[in-house]
Amino acid sequence: MHVPDVSVVVIVYNDAERLPTAVQSVLDQTLNGVEVVIVDDCSKDRSFGIAKELEAAHPGRVRAFQLPENSGGCGAPRNRGIREAAGTYVMFLDSDDVLERNACRNMLDAAERTGSDLVSGMCVRVHVDNRFGKTTEWYPWIYSRTRTLESITEYPDLLVYDTLSTNKCYRRSFLLEQGLEFPVGIHYEDLLFSAQAYVAASRITLIPNQVYFWNVVEKAAAKSISNRRHEIANFVHRMEIHRRVDELLASKGHDQIKSAKDAKFLKHDLVLHLRDLRLLDDDYRQEFARLANGYLAGIDPAAYEHVTHLQAICAYLLGQEDWDNLLSAADAMTNKGRLSSSLAERDGRVYWCAGHLDDAEGRRILDVTDQGFHTTALTSLTLGNRLTSYEDDGRGTVTMSGSVVNPLGRILPGAELSAELEFRARRQIGVRPFRFPVATVRHAGDTIEWTGTADIGSTVRPLGIIDAVWDVRLKLKAGADRISTRVSVGAVDLDSATALRVRPRLTRLVSDRFEPEMTKKGNLSYVLTAEGAAAVRTQSLINNAMHGRAAGVLKRGLRKALRARRNIGSGEQKVKLYHEVFSKLPVKKGTVVFESHMGKQYSDSPKAIYEEMVRQGIAFDAVWSYAGARPTGFPKEATLVKRWSWAYLRALAQAEYWIDNQGFPLALAKRPGTTYIQTWHGSALKRMGFHEPRTKAQGRAGQAKFQKAVDRFDHFLIRSEHDARTLAKGFRLRDEVLLRTGYPRNDALVAAHRAEADSGERVRGPLAAELGIDPATKVLLYAPTFRANADGAVEGFDFPFDVEEFADRLGDRFTLLVRTHYLNSVSLPPSVSGRVIDVSRRHDITPLLELADGLITDYSSVMFDYAVLDRPMVFFAYDYEKYSTDIRGTYFDLKEKAPGPVVATADELLQALGAFEEADAKYAEARSRFLTEFGEYDRGDAARQIVEKFFTRGGK
Repeated sequence: MHVPDVSVVVIVYNDAERLPTAVQSVLDQTLNGVEVVIVDDCSKDRSFGIAKELEAAHPGRVRAFQLPENSGGCGAPRNRGIREAAGTYVMFLDSDDVLERNACRNMLDAAERTGSDLVSGMCVRVHVDNRFGKTTEWYPWIYSRTRTLESITEYPDLLVYDTLSTNKCYRRSFLLEQGLEFPVGIHYEDLLFSAQAYVAASRITLIPNQVYFWNVVEKAAAKSISNRRHEIANFVHRMEIHRRVDELLASKGHDQIKSAKDAKFLKHDLVLHLRDLRLLDDDYRQEFARLANGYLAGIDPAAYEHVTHLQAICAYLLGQEDWDNLLSAADAMTNKGRLSSSLAERDGRVYWCAGHLDDAEGRRILDVTDQGFHTTALTSLTLGNRLTSYEDDGRGTVTMSGSVVNPLGRILPGAELSAELEFRARRQIGVRPFRFPVATVRHAGDTIEWTGTADIGSTVRPLGIIDAVWDVRLKLKAGADRISTRVSVGAVDLDSATALRVRPRLTRLVSDRFEPEMTKKGNLSYVLTAEGAAAVRTQSLINNAMHGRAAGVLKRGLRKALRARRNIGSGEQKVKLYHEVFSKLPVKKGTVVFESHMGKQYSDSPKAIYEEMVRQGIAFDAVWSYAGARPTGFPKEATLVKRWSWAYLRALAQAEYWIDNQGFPLALAKRPGTTYIQTWHGSALKRMGFHEPRTKAQGRAGQAKFQKAVDRFDHFLIRSEHDARTLAKGFRLRDEVLLRTGYPRNDALVAAHRAEADSGERVRGPLAAELGIDPATKVLLYAPTFRANADGAVEGFDFPFDVEEFADRLGDRFTLLVRTHYLNSVSLPPSVSGRVIDVSRRHDITPLLELADGLITDYSSVMFDYAVLDRPMVFFAYDYEKYSTDIRGTYFDLKEKAPGPVVATADELLQALGAFEEADAKYAEARSRFLTEFGEYDRGDAARQIVEKFFTRGGK
């Protein structure tokens, strides 16, 4: 009899409907030698009957077995499957999931090639009930490349994070020889089985292929066993499994893995249960605290260094069983950015709460001074706002009360207070919000208390088809501050609340009730529903009718109306209004609009000019543009306008000065009364403007449009004659437009270099401490540029070297700061925490350049700026031939002029960094030549020159 290569054990319980799909995903594998072993956990439905039918339909390929009684978990049926399997290798599949078509082939190939006991591939969570087809890769950094481990100690993250048993292929003889079985009678069996397999395996291979599709139904009526977090038995099982894993690791001496696992427990396992505590009674909380604190007592103290501030606060407050303050911290952790505590101030420091400050450990953990809650404008904070009562009249009116956090009493007792309750559809297109005045708003010290009544039944008119979910916000006016907060449910029980009658505008046949509901993050929402058997029949009729002829007319009319509404705020309409209305308004003298990297940052030369104007006491009205939902890091004294908003367009139309480093929207003409100072954002290695092949390929019309945009520049800053020959020529700028001042952003670097030369010592400053950098290590900054394809589309960022290998080989000598281009982002594995730090989200790179002892880059213009500091540089040009010829081309050969080693492979990079001090001395002369050629005008006074030329008396 032929022995199958792989046996896939499919376990099932009361899932007759989905079982055939799971089995078919195995039968459809591109590997022929695969058998299916179905194990039914004594189902009450037709699951076993379906299994026997599949066995009969596929003789020799499908075998079906049934347990004599239900085991209540996944362990027993999987263990039976291991015993019944005939294959050389074993995999596990749940009846509601499917395998990727090439999963068995890819995993078998890897196992046979490497001789591994265990092969693991990528699991993908498929959100079945998400209308956008959402999928989520499970810990993708683990599977970024193929790697073979001789021991789990080479890669602890695998055991800590990927605890699934189903995305793996096991050598069956390995399972039998090691006596590996799933625990029975306890949930979370995957965690223990996977840990045992990882520890026992003599070799493990990871492959970067998708192998398992985990189907997730967010709104399932019956929660899976592991999601029943309201049952204390669930937490008992989780704790028991964790204890068993800890005992396993201790028995093998795997202390490093234990510490990493402890950090994950604090960040993940504990957090899952804390989110639900607000809904659970005192008995549950007391038992939960007993179990959790008993386990926390054995946590490695070093694990707390790898969690967020709020996670550490939650763990501490749980240990104190301080439920009120713990619940507020858990709410803030669930709703990122929400401040749900009124805070406390002692001796100039700010703390999460007033309790426990007599305890040194409590003061250390609860200190949130560095979060800036006390200095951030109230309007920029997201204040917690929880319900304290909720009543309805059974028809259509609801009365609710709530409590808004007043941090440090910043809303003063004498402030004039008023508020509105806003009901807003989550899908807002074509649906206006409804607001109700709040009758009572009063100051209560640490909180602002409010009570309001909303006559929803006669006022709120949803469309009825597209606006199924409505969120509730309180719009609070406190003096001059306008504060918007989501209303959270808090401890209010909504189960007894009745649905409110509403009158949808399209039809009441589909829905006529507003059902109050708590979202996953604990906030109050309303969902449109219908009631009764008649409503269900009507719903069915409507669903059928929606595909008929009349429905087509309705849909087309609705789409037309929505399109008309969207066009009001379309780019075309905005550009038209800018030119025909806003540009007819008078120019406002002294108004300066600043923008950096298209509103993404408060940084670069525009920032340096703005701060020099403030330092000199210039009288001007500053407007900063920002991109994204909410501005962070921008100056509080300036007027902030969202890019492409109406306020942004009006500010540009009436400004006396435009100052930016990239380009205001190309479609907006500059008025004659406006002066445009273009600082640009770096000298050029890459070909720019009309020198780019893409620009040349645009044809006359495209080139004319581009020319019109760059002709808006009244002044263009350069830092060398190289810029005059490259950037200026690429943009076809006249010589009189050029300002040979250097870059204002580099003034700080010139000053830092001078100070270092004068004193003979490097001063790191407060940023090093803020980032937690070990004083004994040197700091390297990795700042690559972006990559684009032939069409100009920006490609995603992938590390061209192994950051874990860097951390292992050089982490005791260097701390690596990673700063991707602002068009990219990066995800670091937790195993490199502290040794590799992502600083990509910091607006301004200049302080990072000042901090860095050395720079690693490729073709980024940051090389020209860093040259000012006369410190070592390494150029990791792994794709130089492609970059310099196939993509855009370069103005000079980097290999000839680079003031540091140019390396092409990851090994060469690590070797060059290993010889860091030697390179410093070897390339000193090259760095001097490089600065002379590319930074001759950077003298440290660029910002002052600009301000004196344009903004002091007699300027312009």
